[in-house]
Amino acid sequence: MRLTEGTLIILIASIFISLSCGTGNSKETWIDKDSVFETSSLKADTIVIKIQPYSDFSEKLTNNLFEQLKKLYPYVELNEPIPLPKQAYYAPRNRYKADTLIRYLWKNSKSYINTIGLTSKDISTTKDNISDWGIMGLGYMPGNACVVSTFRLDKKNIQEQLYKVAIHELGHTQGLKHCPDKSCFMRDAEGKNHTNEEKYFCPECKTVLVKKGWVFND
Repeated sequence: MRLTEGTLIILIASIFISLSCGTGNSKETWIDKDSVFETSSLKADTIVIKIQPYSDFSEKLTNNLFEQLKKLYPYVELNEPIPLPKQAYYAPRNRYKADTLIRYLWKNSKSYINTIGLTSKDISTTKDNISDWGIMGLGYMPGNACVVSTFRLDKKNIQEQLYKVAIHELGHTQGLKHCPDKSCFMRDAEGKNHTNEEKYFCPECKTVLVKKGWVFND
């Protein structure tokens, strides 16, 4: 699902280095078990994907998603879990408002960071005349934040479904709309879970992502 509004790498350390060479510049380095990259060496329009699990979310699922996303996009960071913000809780339905979760992630992200929040709690948003529509995920389009929930996913193949929903929402943040191709990852869920029918990014959607630095091996 998408929300229109204008404008993964296990993190061991985030090192801020102040250069004292008379330039006053600084650089940031992310270090994980496989790679190192510096924002100072990235192109101006390069986005870093940050996985932000909430404290209720499975560490195993987080790590699995991290590994899968790294195969598609080279610049991924994994944050330590944080508590779900109390202001996002919707007591009447025992849910969390996805819009509020996204705004929280957006406000706490730098301009080049694209944050994806992960939770096992049920999440919802406003859709048409329904004020509390249950969803699997939501993302700004385009934007720098999205959120995914495993609450409505099939537990038998939850890792695969989580991956598909995650790249769907990340696709929205990259500017992708819902796709009419029923096998494309950008298919509109329309209130149901169609992830088992989704097989790929269609050529049109893939082209957009490749231009933004995504890597496809097929």
